[in-house]
Amino acid sequence: MDIVDALEARRGTTCVVGAGGKKTTMATLAGRLDSAVVTATVRIPIFDSWVERVVVTDDPVSAVESADERPLGVVPERERSDRYRGYDRETVDELARHADSLLVKADGARMREFKAPDDREPRIPAAADTVVPIASAHVVGEPLGDERVHRVDRVAALTGREPGETLGPADVAAVLASRDGGRKGVPEDATVVPLINMVDDDALEATARDIAAELLARADVPRVVLAEMRADEPLVGVVEG
Repeated sequence: MDIVDALEARRGTTCVVGAGGKKTTMATLAGRLDSAVVTATVRIPIFDSWVERVVVTDDPVSAVESADERPLGVVPERERSDRYRGYDRETVDELARHADSLLVKADGARMREFKAPDDREPRIPAAADTVVPIASAHVVGEPLGDERVHRVDRVAALTGREPGETLGPADVAAVLASRDGGRKGVPEDATVVPLINMVDDDALEATARDIAAELLARADVPRVVLAEMRADEPLVGVVEG
């Protein structure tokens, strides 16, 4: 099994949410798929360096049908020098009908490594086949605070931790497994495949496996994927449900 199959991203629409490596996960998948299209329903940092071409357009379907380059990025607007805007979910639903493999960034995390969504997110399109909620293994043993966590108050509510308390494997699992956390807004017929990223040594692999065991006890998911998305071979392990 490779990272694409582990995340069930070979075909259809794959949405990434959470924190701790959404962009690197999308880049890794885009580089391994035969015909990837990359887009977002939220703001997305400039990603021209890991696709063949980015088309800024109000008509992404026509862009996908007319362009030969893959992976291809489509976005509606360059909002600032460092980011694009995303499409509304209905536009992405339509685009999904015309893309063999569609990768969608569906929430933001402000460069943190762990998060829980607020009332306005995630923005997962109805066409999603797979949703990948991500967290970094590096947050275990760290305090629940703004340095590593986006929306500290939401994570506190889901874990029962107070700000400043140390995060453990069960806390990461609780957020990823929750219908108000990593599984929030997932369409009924979509598959959820949680990803523990930044597993870059043996100690972190043991930590990630502890998270996975806790997560599988809390949520009906087929597997938890352990990875280091910055590595040449990113798949570290798979813990089956």
